[in-house]
Amino acid sequence: MQNFAMSMLWFWVCYVLVTLVGVLHTVFNIRVLHMRPMDENSMGEGYERTKPWHPLYNILLFSLFGWLYMRGLAEPSLQAALVAGAVWAGVCIVFDLIGWVLIKHPWRLSFREFYVDYQPWITLIYLAIFAGPVIGYLFLRMAA
Repeated sequence: MQNFAMSMLWFWVCYVLVTLVGVLHTVFNIRVLHMRPMDENSMGEGYERTKPWHPLYNILLFSLFGWLYMRGLAEPSLQAALVAGAVWAGVCIVFDLIGWVLIKHPWRLSFREFYVDYQPWITLIYLAIFAGPVIGYLFLRMAA
């Protein structure tokens, strides 16, 4: 993989940004649209109503950050984009398992809630993350 450190920098900045956008969307739903917040039984309507938007946040932001990464490579290529996409998706899958399922915190989900009940959104999110560098590369090629 070309420039692994830069790839991880762009990945983590984007991951944090996507998470922040999701949290802010949930807060907006609760505070402005007066949807029900999280309680002891569920994540709440404010969060649940954001789920269909999650793949959109991811495809837009990971494509932008994929473009930033690909633009910084000495020799951008489709192969480099595919490798970056695979690495990004793999890192995300492992980190999500640890951060959203295994570590106990108020927003923790069970394995079933995260990987079964969150369908089709979680699959679309991982596909968007994989596609991000590829789309970024295609934008780079179109601009050349």
